[in-house]
Amino acid sequence: LVGAHAAQVRERLRDRGAFAGEITADRFRDVPGDQLLTGLRGKDVVLTFVESYGRSAIEDPGLASEVDPVLDAGYGRLRAQGYAARSGFLTSPTSGGGSWLAHDTLLSGLWTDNEQRHQALLASDRLTLNGAFHRAGWRTVGVMPATTGPWPEGAFFGYDRYYDSAGLDYRGTKFGYAPMPDQYTLARFQRAERAGTDRPPVMAEIPLISSHSPWTAVPRLIGWDAVGDGSVFAQPANRVQSPPDAARAGYRQAIAYSLDTLVSYVETYGDDNLVLVFLGDHQPAPVVTGPDASRDVPITIVARDPAVFDRISDWGWQDGLRPGPAAPVWPMDAFRDRFLTAFGPAPGAAVAHPGG
Repeated sequence: LVGAHAAQVRERLRDRGAFAGEITADRFRDVPGDQLLTGLRGKDVVLTFVESYGRSAIEDPGLASEVDPVLDAGYGRLRAQGYAARSGFLTSPTSGGGSWLAHDTLLSGLWTDNEQRHQALLASDRLTLNGAFHRAGWRTVGVMPATTGPWPEGAFFGYDRYYDSAGLDYRGTKFGYAPMPDQYTLARFQRAERAGTDRPPVMAEIPLISSHSPWTAVPRLIGWDAVGDGSVFAQPANRVQSPPDAARAGYRQAIAYSLDTLVSYVETYGDDNLVLVFLGDHQPAPVVTGPDASRDVPITIVARDPAVFDRISDWGWQDGLRPGPAAPVWPMDAFRDRFLTAFGPAPGAAVAHPGG
C-alpha cells in the first residue's frame, strides 16, 4: 500500500510538471485579436454542451430509435430554411460525469482528465476559445443554469457577462437535477444578449442540462412566446414523467428534448449570422450505455452562411446533424487549435506569429 501510494505521488508530480509545459506551449498565445477568428467576423457564435449526449445516443438501437428521428427531421426543417450542418465525433476525457473536465479540454485545447490538471489550468493564463473571441472583439457570455453557488473559477474563462442560475431569473419548477429547462435557458439568453441590433457580435458558452441524470422528469417543448419567466413550466402539462427505474427510457427522452429544443431555437431565432456549435460533454453512465461504450461524443456545426463550411471543408465532417459510423473522430483537445486555424486569416494572408 505504501509503495503504491508513493508511486501515485511520483506520477502526480510528473504529470504536474508535464502539464505545466503543455499550458505554456501555445502557438496562439500571443496572436493579436485582429488576426483571430477572421472567418467569423460579425457572427453570433453559440457553443452549447448537451449534458450526457454521447455516441451511444445515436448508435445504440434502444436509444437511437427516439433520438435519431429528432435529428433527421430537425435537419430537414433547417435545410428548408437555408441552413446546413456538418458533424463528427470527439473523444471526451471523461465518461458518466465530470462535465467540467470536458469543458476545460475543449475550450483550452489541453487534455484535462483529472482534478489536478483542472486546478492547474484554472490557475494559468491559457488562452481559451472564449478568450480568443474576447480578444478578437466579441462580447463573451457564459450562461450556466446549473451553477447555484459561487464560482470564482469562472474568471479564468474571461466572460464579459456571466449568468448563473440565480441570474437567469427562472420562476418555474425544477426538473430532476436541472434547475430550469433548456428552452428557458436559451430563451433567456436570446432576450438578454441577441434580441438587440445595436450590439457587438456575441460568443456564448451554454451548457444545457435538461439531459442530466436522473432523467425522472423531462420538459415539453412549448411555443417560445409562452416561455416568459418560466412559471409556465410548473404546469403538469409541460412535463413528462419517465417510468420509475427506467434510466434508458428517461435518458433518451431527455436527449431528444434537448436536441429538439436546439433545432427549434435555430428555426425561431436563427439568421444569416448565427453559428451554432453543439456537442456532448461525455457519455452517460454505464447503466445507460452498458460497460463497453466508447468515450466519443457527437459534435455539430450549424450555419446558413456557406462560407462557414468552406473554412472546414478539409475536416471530413459529414453532412447533417447526426454523424455516421465513418465520421472522423478527434480527441477533444484537438478542437480548439483546429477551430482557430480554420477560422483564422484567409489562406495566403500575412500572420504575425508569436515572437515576431
